[in-house]
Amino acid sequence: MTKEYLERITDTVKRNKEEEEEEDDEDDDEDDGLPGGRRVAKLLRKKQLVESGRQRLSLAARVLPPGQQDGFKFIAKHRQPVTAVALSKDSDKGFSASKDGVILHWDVETGKSEKYLWPTEKVLVSHHAKAPLSKKRSQQVLALAVSSDGRYLATGGFDRHIHLWDVRTREHIQAFSGHRGPVSCLAFGLDSSELFSGSYDRSIMQWNAEDRTYMHCLYGHQGEILTTDALSKDRLLTVARDRTMHLWKIPEESQLVFRAPAVSLECCCFIDDKEYLSGSDDGSLELWSVMRKKPTHIIKNAHPALAPSSLDSADEKLPKENGICKPQSLSSAHSWISAVAARKGSDLAASGAANGVVRLWTIQPDSKGMQPLFDLPLDGFVNSLAIAKSGRFIVAGVGKLLR
Repeated sequence: MTKEYLERITDTVKRNKEEEEEEDDEDDDEDDGLPGGRRVAKLLRKKQLVESGRQRLSLAARVLPPGQQDGFKFIAKHRQPVTAVALSKDSDKGFSASKDGVILHWDVETGKSEKYLWPTEKVLVSHHAKAPLSKKRSQQVLALAVSSDGRYLATGGFDRHIHLWDVRTREHIQAFSGHRGPVSCLAFGLDSSELFSGSYDRSIMQWNAEDRTYMHCLYGHQGEILTTDALSKDRLLTVARDRTMHLWKIPEESQLVFRAPAVSLECCCFIDDKEYLSGSDDGSLELWSVMRKKPTHIIKNAHPALAPSSLDSADEKLPKENGICKPQSLSSAHSWISAVAARKGSDLAASGAANGVVRLWTIQPDSKGMQPLFDLPLDGFVNSLAIAKSGRFIVAGVGKLLR
């Protein structure tokens, strides 16, 4: 069994070598000269260092400038604004949801999509859903998350329930009730069946998708919870309308509170276990460290709302670091950062705003700051972002309205 396991590890490393890392020539020569067992051990050690956050993967330097023909292509079209997107762990399948309650499951390469069908009210009640407050249950979806093993899809919205779906059959299997307000965000722990849900009722609840059970409730925010991200089943990051970001340490039953400097935080994500990224409604992008309660780096007007006459000026298109840019002729609402995402354990991140632009960023080592890479234009509000584990592509959920 050990020999078969090592062979599988070696085959997996060979298949994913181009996607995971770009090795230097000297390192390649050194690895080729190692015995098979030592080579596998070295690769496993590198993988463990990256996944634990002790070694950051360099992906940003490998991102090529977009050409005239490059840009986003349509994968799945919804009739109503897309509110959430997610990718499977291997990034070959994607999921999207919209305000009209449509949930799609699509293949990243081919774009072939399949629709999840909502069961009848009778079936939902048999799956432990509570009766709706109105005559008809709201199917509007605000958030979704897919488990690392690709078995479960969780969705949440205005009916105050978390709905659990079987990805293989696209069937509804469970409804979790407990929140007193709309479910605004969801996140599965990495390599875990534990699910976290945030709500406008200011609470975070922890569930076990495998056992279909409620586990724990977390309190601490004083405003509506907007975004959550999980690094593991032990670490959770949340942002709320109380201008704070909380890092939850689940086993220790403790939390660290990070306060924003006079802005309302809208979204957040893990970079690794020591650094985090957040976006604000005033257009600021903040980089945080676990060692400080205030941002280590702030980029004001990270998505400048430029007037048409100034679009050709490269200097004006770049954000100003740690300072306020000159007033723009367009409304500051267009600079509202509505989504951030990062390839965890790497130096590549992205932000999306109401001006219809997705901007890629390089996260510099040792909390030294961020640098813009490239802009990818879109038509509409960027409501959700997801970066492939390989770093090869990014998925954006866009609509004519904010989610």
